Amino acid sequence: MKIKSSSLTDIGLTAIAPAIWGSTYLVTTEFLPHGYPLTVAMLRALPAGIILLLIVRQLPQGIWWARSLILGALNFSFFWAMLFISAYRLPGGVAATVGAIQPLIVVMLARMLIGTPVRMLAIIAGVVGMAGVGLLVLTPGAALDPVGIVAGLAGAVSMAFGTVLTRHWAPPVSSLTFTAWQLTAGGLLLLPVALLFEPSLPVPTTANILGIAWLGLIGAALTYLLWFRGLSRLEPAAVASLGFLSPLVATLLGWGVLGQNLTPLQMIGMVTVLVSVWLGQRAQMRPQPVASAAAESVRP
Repeated sequence: MKIKSSSLTDIGLTAIAPAIWGSTYLVTTEFLPHGYPLTVAMLRALPAGIILLLIVRQLPQGIWWARSLILGALNFSFFWAMLFISAYRLPGGVAATVGAIQPLIVVMLARMLIGTPVRMLAIIAGVVGMAGVGLLVLTPGAALDPVGIVAGLAGAVSMAFGTVLTRHWAPPVSSLTFTAWQLTAGGLLLLPVALLFEPSLPVPTTANILGIAWLGLIGAALTYLLWFRGLSRLEPAAVASLGFLSPLVATLLGWGVLGQNLTPLQMIGMVTVLVSVWLGQRAQMRPQPVASAAAESVRP
């Protein structure tokens, strides 16, 4: 089936977000001080959110105060906290593979919350994607820590809920304004947690400042603008499947920038991930059943 050029543009722009997120590991390990995950997460979200708020000059109204806090927690505060706990307690490969279950969770949540039909091809794409991520990042000696596993699953569920609710609630503002609200809310929620549970940051070096600037302005403000724009135009499962690009880019950067070895299994994993992303997009481009399409046409 032929895909419209507008849909291809939306997919391409949305895919930029997880591709850039793939640089997070490289930037964190090479440019940032170690041992401050919550503080770094707060600095990634709050300054970027405030800058965007100064640009849009528009605050939430009515129920959108509560919704912005909920989405800020799901997409940023809780998700990033669980992500870091998982990353600290599990080998990177295990943490990435656990997090890769998110697209499958999105498929189920989208069915329950917004009535999106469950397509078998989308399920297959999610399973294939998890297998591809496993080939990319798992090592034979990978250890399993129960707390890390639970944290990884909790983070995946949190981001999945945020992804589906972002589409379900459909904010009455631009993607730029919506991104500003969520980043600010997420950063404010992280601020007291970082102050309570982590020591003060050392005097930042030039590398630290550049790393925070990249993660905040590019890895948060720009990427989530593109991500939320995609969620307003594409089905949640189609957007979530693009997340498999993040570990793929991380692996390529490790090989190209850090000089890490690229094994034959990892190359097979790369191809598998790309196949899963293609399957995920194909699944969402299939025609909806008549009843579902009719319901969509009368939705306010």
